[in-house]
Parts: sequence; structure tokens; C-alpha cells
Amino acid sequence: MGVTFSTLLWAADEPMEVPFQDQLTQQAPVSSVVDLPRLPELFVLALENDSDLASQRYELQATEEEVDKAWSQLKPQVSASGGYSYQESDNYYTNNPDYDPSNEFRSSDDEARYEGQTRDVNWQVSLSQPLFSVERWRGVDKAESQVEAARLQVAVGENKLAMSLVEAYLNAFLASRKVGLLEAKRESLALQHRQASRSYELGVGDRLNVLESQSRLDQAVADRIQAENELEDALGELERLTGQRLAFGQSLGDLRSVELAEVAGNVDEWLPRTADNLEVVLASRRLGLAEADTDVRRGGYYPEVSLNLSYSDRDSNDPYRVSQDGRASVQLELPIYRGGYTSANVRQGELSSLAREASLTNARRLARQQVRESLRNIAGSRRQLNALGRSIDSSRLFLEAAEKGEQLGLRDLVDVLDARAELYDLRIQYVDTVREYLLERLKLEVAVGDLGSDDLVRTMVTLQAMARTSEQDG
Repeated sequence: MGVTFSTLLWAADEPMEVPFQDQLTQQAPVSSVVDLPRLPELFVLALENDSDLASQRYELQATEEEVDKAWSQLKPQVSASGGYSYQESDNYYTNNPDYDPSNEFRSSDDEARYEGQTRDVNWQVSLSQPLFSVERWRGVDKAESQVEAARLQVAVGENKLAMSLVEAYLNAFLASRKVGLLEAKRESLALQHRQASRSYELGVGDRLNVLESQSRLDQAVADRIQAENELEDALGELERLTGQRLAFGQSLGDLRSVELAEVAGNVDEWLPRTADNLEVVLASRRLGLAEADTDVRRGGYYPEVSLNLSYSDRDSNDPYRVSQDGRASVQLELPIYRGGYTSANVRQGELSSLAREASLTNARRLARQQVRESLRNIAGSRRQLNALGRSIDSSRLFLEAAEKGEQLGLRDLVDVLDARAELYDLRIQYVDTVREYLLERLKLEVAVGDLGSDDLVRTMVTLQAMARTSEQDG
């Protein structure tokens, strides 16, 4: 099986070849690195904070006890018992003159029988050792399969937690940058609105420009409020996952300088790796568990042989009832007819195995579908980013031309507003596409069961590069 996500505790306890901070500073000067919450550290917090995952861990510990319980059925069973009993009888001896202890010819040993009252104190120690039991031996295999399935269930839970954390983190990053871009857009539109209003008051401007700039400004304010709500939602989700309130900056650098790692290999090379997908491995283990359970049920057809040893001691007021007994026996139990229970029980196990087999087939199909979708989306995102990059360059040039045209009287304010709004919207769309790319890249690793600390570090390096500002970016 590939790297499971339980190894993500990994990087927190064991040093990497290149420390996380060094990997970031290698990409840029120390002074330009923007401090973002670190994904690997956040994942460790999420592991400690997630109550559902804690519940699964406790379930795993409880399931591990099944192995000891199964082995106990193959070991000697020793028990001890004791008791006191009082009995009144009406029989041949009771009140029979021939057994009257007052008769000079009778012994006092007959007193208890004559009175019909006996008082016994007894204790017993017994030992039973199974010698042959197919059902109990197969129960050990079933218990071990249960433990393996429970461990994989925890690993799957960690995988899902990691993806939930990453998705919330990327959403928070996008929303924070949208807030920053929309705030800059609002400030720019507010400045142009003041300029248009001033020109109109001086009699050299157009009222239409004033209304248009006011409309664009109001829309920018509304968009910023929506982005703030999206940021609060993402931060709230991160707080739920990690137990901490995080803070994201709003800086955004030259997006065209961000380099995204290529995905090596084609679909045919990635599909065989879905065998290591944790959902697939878990479904396979559950199928094995169902088959082991069916074998246990079939064990009901076989006989059981056991060795039984016991020793008992009884003390009584009736000396004829006092005894010490030792017994040894070999017992054979062969089930012949139980009303159809065994056959129905076996059929139930076989049907459960068929259901698990269908689940395994479905898990394999889903994993293969995820690989195809992720590779297709990754390729599409790269093409979209290339197109958006060219569009941003063109939009920037158009904005510069529109501003110069307005100064020369060849363009009006509406052209400038359109160009500026388009530039901000394209940058937001670019960040959103990068977010989709990074998310699909991680989904691809999940689909082949290979998600690890290096994937989170790679994501962090990309986001740090996007958040890094230069002098011209400001």
C-alpha cells in the first residue's frame, strides 16, 4: 500500500531534508516572504482537535481487543463455584422408627435423614480446554481482519480531514485576496468618483460619468462585503477544524511569476496506482473481513472436541452425602440439526461478501474516475491560467492606454472604469483558478493513496509565492 495519510504526523515530529521555512525562503528573499498559517502544523492541530477522528481511534482500540477475545476461546477456561443449600424431604427415612436416633440401636448419623432436613456446603473447580474447534480458530482470523479494517478506517478519516482542512485553507486564501483586491478596487473607484464629481462641479465634466463611477463604486463595496463574508465562513471552518482562529493577509504579488509543478505521466500511468487508494484498500479489507466472517459461520457445520476436568467437595450434616469427586472427560459435540439456523447463517455471510465485493468494485471505479477528472481539470486549469495570464497583461496595457486616452480626451471615464474593473476581476479569477489547480492536484494524490507532507509543503510554497509582493506590486 502507498503512503497513508497517517504518516502526515510525519513532518511534525521528524525533520525533512529541507526544513519547511527553508523551502519557502529558497523561493524568495527572506524580506519578501509573507507569513501564512502553515498547513502541516495546522493538520497536526486538526488531528488533535477533531472529535470524530478521536472517536474512530477509540473504536480502533476497542476493536483491537477482539483479537484477545478470539484467542481466549482457544485457551483453557477455569471456573470455581460454591454454594449452600437447605433441603426438607419426606421420604422413606423421614420419621421412620427404624432410623430414629433416640433408638439405642441407631446411630446419630441417621438424625438428618430421620428429620428430613439436610444442610450442604459445596464447592467445585472445573477446567475446559477446546481440543478441536474450526469455528474458534477462524474467529481469530476474523478478529485480525476487523483490526486491519479499523486501522484503515482511521487512515481514511485522516485523509478526509486533511482534504477538508486544505479546502478550507485555500478558500480562506482566495477570500482574503479577494478582499484585498476589492478594497484596492474600491479605493481606486472612490478616487475616480471624486475626480468625476469635481470635474462636474467645475463644469468641465459629464454627469453621466459621475453616475457611472458611483454605480461602479457601490458595486465594488457590495462585492467586498460578500468577499468578507466568504472569508469569515472559511476562517470559521478552519477554526472548527483546528480549534484556533487564524489570520490571513491580503497581499498579492506578480501572479505570472508563480510556477506550478507539472504533473508527470498520463492517464494510463496513473490509473494502476489507484490500487493504493485508501478507500479501495479499505473496501478490499472489508471484503476480506466478510469472507472471514463467512468462514466462521461455516465452522458451525464442524464438530467440536473439548477436554473437561473438575473437582468438587461437599460437606453436609448428613454424613452419607459428604463426598469429594474428581472427573475427567473428553466431550464431542456434533451439530446435527438446529432448525436451519446454520445454513441461513452461512447464506447471510455469503450475501454480505457479495455486497462487500460490489462496494470494492465501486470504490475502484470512483478512484479511477477521480484520477481522470483530476488530470483533466489540472490540464484545463493550466490552459486557463495561461490564457488568464495573457489576458491580465493585455488588460493592464489597455488600462494604461485608457488612462492616457482620457488625459488626452480620446477616451472617457467609462472606458477607464471598465478597464480597471476587468483587471481586478481577472486577477481574482486567476487566484481562484490556482486554488482549483492546487485542490485538484491534492485530490489526484488522494486518488492514488500518495498524499503526504511534501504535497502540503508544495502547496504552501505556491501560496507564499503568490502572496509575495515586489516594489512594483506594492
